[in-house]
Amino acid sequence: MDYLTSMEMSKIWGISSRRVSLLCSEGRVPGAEKKGKTWLIPKETKKPKEPRRIQKQGE
Repeated sequence: MDYLTSMEMSKIWGISSRRVSLLCSEGRVPGAEKKGKTWLIPKETKKPKEPRRIQKQGE
């Protein structure tokens, strides 16, 4: 299985590497593993949904 770092995944997902690390530490990225200070994320992993961005009906 191929892995990408949080920095590489942040470019793919379009969010900061800090946010990717936070998502990994919260357990919201399936298959993510921490090696030392670096998060390794499976290449095929999809970006988790953001609960902070809730759209109201009619908008």
